[in-house]
Amino acid sequence: MHEERGLRLTFIGGGNMAAALIAGLAGPMTAGSNIHVVDPNPAQLARLAASFGVSTAAAIDERVAASDVIVLAVKPQQMREVAAALLPHLGGQPLLLSIAAGIRSADLSRWLGGYRTIVRSMPNTPALIGQGITGMVAPAGLSASHHEAAGRIMGSVGQTVWLDDESLIDPVTAVSGSGPAYVFFFIEAMQQAALELGLSPEQGKQLALATFTGAAQLAAQSPNEVAVLRERVTSKGGTTYAALQSMEQAGVKEAIVRAIKAAAARGVELGAELGRD
Repeated sequence: MHEERGLRLTFIGGGNMAAALIAGLAGPMTAGSNIHVVDPNPAQLARLAASFGVSTAAAIDERVAASDVIVLAVKPQQMREVAAALLPHLGGQPLLLSIAAGIRSADLSRWLGGYRTIVRSMPNTPALIGQGITGMVAPAGLSASHHEAAGRIMGSVGQTVWLDDESLIDPVTAVSGSGPAYVFFFIEAMQQAALELGLSPEQGKQLALATFTGAAQLAAQSPNEVAVLRERVTSKGGTTYAALQSMEQAGVKEAIVRAIKAAAARGVELGAELGRD
């Protein structure tokens, strides 16, 4: 790694998550001129170049070889093709940081001729506003400098959680990677209930969003477990009690747990499907 001249990074893929990472990195961690972005979309490349001063290319070329870190930010279905184009440019032994869902490190390594300096990570969409959380796993023997660089890169858009075993990436995907969708789903339900109870769409949205945001912040800042916080809002025989009793009778908690387990199982299936020769 070359911290004295600024970390040199290449992003393969310039979509929303890559753009969020570049926004967090350009300036605080390295100069925008040290970041190279490869993406076939010329409009996206133009936006990134104008915003952050990055260099750009429509395809992987010799400039990638100068990188300390290569962030793989493409769709999972594109990863095998990307690996084939990347393989000739790995002579400098950069760290490969994959944020592609479902692609197992062993499969990526195999496509790259046995290359093993790979960190697999699973961020989530709140990274777009610097409020993400990323599950990360590194191979045994990864250097301390590579480990630190991977953590700093993903830490630029939120919190990080290092895992001891790559098999835990699928549960992380199910809980936090897919999790924002569950939150949005619940907010939609709150807004629908507000509308059906006579509030305006604007009022329902304001009430639901502020309640969810405030409750999440309270849970994050309180020393108490969330179960204790829930109990404090729930007076037996009161309105909250009526709502929670209705949810319990409907099996809402069990349904949510089953859904998250289904997401984790699908992650395992996707890894097998995408890695199949």
